[in-house]
Amino acid sequence: MTVPRILIVDDQREVSRLLRTSLETLEHKLEVVETPSGEEAILDASQKRVDMLISDYRLPGISGIELMAKVRSHHPKAKVILITGLTDPKVRKEVAEAGADAFFIKPVPIADFLDAVERGLGLVETFLPAEPIAPVEDVSPKSLPDLLAGLRHDLKASAVILLNDDGRVQARAGDLPDSGSEVALISSLLAIHSAGQKVTRVLEQKNPSNWHVFRGGEHDLLFIPVGAFYSMLVIGRDLADSKTVLKSIHTFLTAGKAVERSLQAPPAAEHVKPVKPSAEPAPAQNSAAEEPAGDLEPLFKDARKKLKPGEADAFWDEAADKHKAPAKPDMLSYEQAKQLGLAPED
Repeated sequence: MTVPRILIVDDQREVSRLLRTSLETLEHKLEVVETPSGEEAILDASQKRVDMLISDYRLPGISGIELMAKVRSHHPKAKVILITGLTDPKVRKEVAEAGADAFFIKPVPIADFLDAVERGLGLVETFLPAEPIAPVEDVSPKSLPDLLAGLRHDLKASAVILLNDDGRVQARAGDLPDSGSEVALISSLLAIHSAGQKVTRVLEQKNPSNWHVFRGGEHDLLFIPVGAFYSMLVIGRDLADSKTVLKSIHTFLTAGKAVERSLQAPPAAEHVKPVKPSAEPAPAQNSAAEEPAGDLEPLFKDARKKLKPGEADAFWDEAADKHKAPAKPDMLSYEQAKQLGLAPED
């Protein structure tokens, strides 16, 4: 019996790797080949057999539908599964009219994906026909908080936190199980983020593609860069379990792309009512950050008074004497060394 040959085409290496790894869990002997571009896939199809094409809908330079037509010109009986991160109903309609056998929106449901592969290649006996590609409802772009909340819900996680490259929290959904350890945890992850960025530059990658999985006692943690300036962490139970880690990572990667698009989108214009200028200036708001320190208070209180010559210098000399840097306990001053006979003779 000929071993079925599957060609996976996706410019996101993490996605193609996850799909290939999921195919390897099937109890069937398969030959799986990965290519990052449509051009390489066309060259492969012109030279070798292709029983199934699994391709992203949107590829650099060529669409998945165009690639499907090219591959089927060499292999008319090839089955085709298209995947995409787009939720536009027009895309699903275009795929259905083009004759694809199955179509999945990222994050790809692995169980349904594997079922479609087995059905398409005739590896399982079934009396039920494959479900047709149905239209989807129009989905408006989600806000950043909604995306994080949705990811937290999908992974049943305790918390989802978006960080910038300085370790500052940009958005979050939920709280860590131990909120007291958040600062230490973020500090450690920031070091990982910095190291990953350096490796990315050494490998000359355009986009960071390193992801980290930590298996904990009660909670697992996922940490993946989002573009070049952000990172996102998810903490929850069984995220790194061997049975669910592929689904967790795939869901996380797809959500990261949506978050990255949300960060790049221009902010929506706010409708602000014009304020009529008042004749009297508004009273200044008191703030703890604006209150002068105790030692500086005399100068601030007397700021409007004309200082006499030497008063400012006298103030700063007194402040400098009062706040001298503490001497280091493990070092001797020159005078102390001289008294002990350790100083060189003049």
